[in-house]
Amino acid sequence: MRARIRRGCVAFATMLTVVLVASCGLEAGRSVPLVVNPGSIQPIPELQGVRITVGSKDFTEQEILGLIIAFALDAAGAEVRDLTDIVGSNSLRDAQVRGQVDIAYDYTGTGWINYLGNESPVAGSQPQFEAVRDADRTAHGMVWAAMAPMNNTYAIATSARTAEETGVKTLSQYANLVNTDPAAAATCVGTEFSVRQDGFPGVVRKYGIDAGKVQKQVVDDAIVYQSTADARQCRFGSVAATDGRIPALDLRLLEDDLSFFPQYNAALVMRADFAEAHPKVIEVLTPISRLLTNESVTDLNRKVDVEGREPATVAREWMAAQGFITIP
Repeated sequence: MRARIRRGCVAFATMLTVVLVASCGLEAGRSVPLVVNPGSIQPIPELQGVRITVGSKDFTEQEILGLIIAFALDAAGAEVRDLTDIVGSNSLRDAQVRGQVDIAYDYTGTGWINYLGNESPVAGSQPQFEAVRDADRTAHGMVWAAMAPMNNTYAIATSARTAEETGVKTLSQYANLVNTDPAAAATCVGTEFSVRQDGFPGVVRKYGIDAGKVQKQVVDDAIVYQSTADARQCRFGSVAATDGRIPALDLRLLEDDLSFFPQYNAALVMRADFAEAHPKVIEVLTPISRLLTNESVTDLNRKVDVEGREPATVAREWMAAQGFITIP
């Protein structure tokens, strides 16, 4: 229950400081939560004993991705510190920029819109990756590498029943319903989605939604899925496209017919000085990134959020199933 128990401690604010990190007991970090042995990833002399701090945000997919990095580098011989489960995108970003976290998976759309301040996404996964890679290296000395096929874009979802009753299949149709019958379009949104410019405020602008008419409830992300499926508290909700609860609850994603949402392909992010000092890290992790598809990641998320299994167990079993590591 490691990931569940430490959430209260890890919940530090966006203005991350060494004092705050120390108060949560994170300055020293933790070792990897489960033991792994080498598989296709063998000990690498250049990484033996190298101290590497791995981070992630505080939702299921991010915890799994962070632990995959941790297990891989542990098998390669590094001395890994686990700082996964950091609350919020900005807190993880601050930790990386300040040198408290060496490496993490992050999303290209988040980098482009939230970290770099752009208002419009770049069309296409590869062009978006290249744009954020080049701009973030120039502006902040951050390296993006080994983009995965998975695209965990934001979406608005509804239940199959609500879709049938309202006929809403696209975001344009959703916007029209909000403007003409707000009660029929009651919407639950996650905390970050409610304020991010690539979230609900941007959807409102792009699709011409009357913000004054929106019946919006800001709730914890975990609550959005079941509430949308039940269609009592809300009939629509903000979701992440690779979340395992979407198929489990038979939710339907509305088509982003005006192409508002950016691409959110996962990629490795690290400071340039770390990447240059330890080039073997990208070499070890690139084959793993190639296997992180929407289908594989959705299934990993489902095992945690639907079956109730621990992220560390799910991540280690997947790594072993791909042959990257072995389980003692």
